Amino acid sequence: MNPVESSRGLAVVTGASTGIGYELAKCAAQDGYDLAIAADEPRIQEAAMKLRELGVEVEAMQVDLSTQDGVRRFGTAISALNRPVDLLMANAGRGLGSGFLDEDIHAVQRVVDTNISGALALVHGIGNHMRAQGRGRILFTGSIAGFTPGTFQAVYNGTKAFINSFSLALREELKDTGVTVTCLMPGATDTEFFERADLMDTKLGQVKKDDPAFVAKIGYEAMMDGEGDVVAGWKNKLMSAAANVTPASMLAKQHRKMAEPGSAKD
Repeated sequence: MNPVESSRGLAVVTGASTGIGYELAKCAAQDGYDLAIAADEPRIQEAAMKLRELGVEVEAMQVDLSTQDGVRRFGTAISALNRPVDLLMANAGRGLGSGFLDEDIHAVQRVVDTNISGALALVHGIGNHMRAQGRGRILFTGSIAGFTPGTFQAVYNGTKAFINSFSLALREELKDTGVTVTCLMPGATDTEFFERADLMDTKLGQVKKDDPAFVAKIGYEAMMDGEGDVVAGWKNKLMSAAANVTPASMLAKQHRKMAEPGSAKD
């Protein structure tokens, strides 16, 4: 990444090659923000080309944000732009669908490192700069999955429960600093998540999913309005409300019916 002189604001978006992350970056670009985007796959460069067509500067990096080195490299590249970050959208995430003891422990650790450790490290660095400058907006991509014990998705749902909780706590800590924190909590969204998490043979993998552009717009607008959290879509609002009053053991049993490998055939 090279320093860019611009009077526009700067938005940082992770997991921006496809899906919700790309659509969040698109929302920011349409609002006139220059972009610094990252993903762990080469398609981040294709995304950058499309986003530049919206008339903004886009700096893109292929980097694995599940690693300390990846977070450090991306953070260094953002600092090299010599510009304050106005918007930070911590969207990079990874799923894994199977029984916990049947999963490769390295794959398990990568989910935790992507969804939690990498996000925290990036937000810690950029968040400190935002607090020092007295302004900034942070958006986490959580999930309504964080409200439910995720049988056969135990690690993923656990990481989202952490993000949902952490974002609201950080928001309160940053009260009156000029920095706002928002958590976007989508439900099943039409992205490559389900294929990557090996969930296509489950009922969960086959359900009707929300449009990522719709989900991103809801999250982006909530961030810009300074809201604390937002659930995307009325069906997901009903599901999250029900989860809050249903015993956890029952939620775990219900989730098994949706996420157990092979359940799509039942």
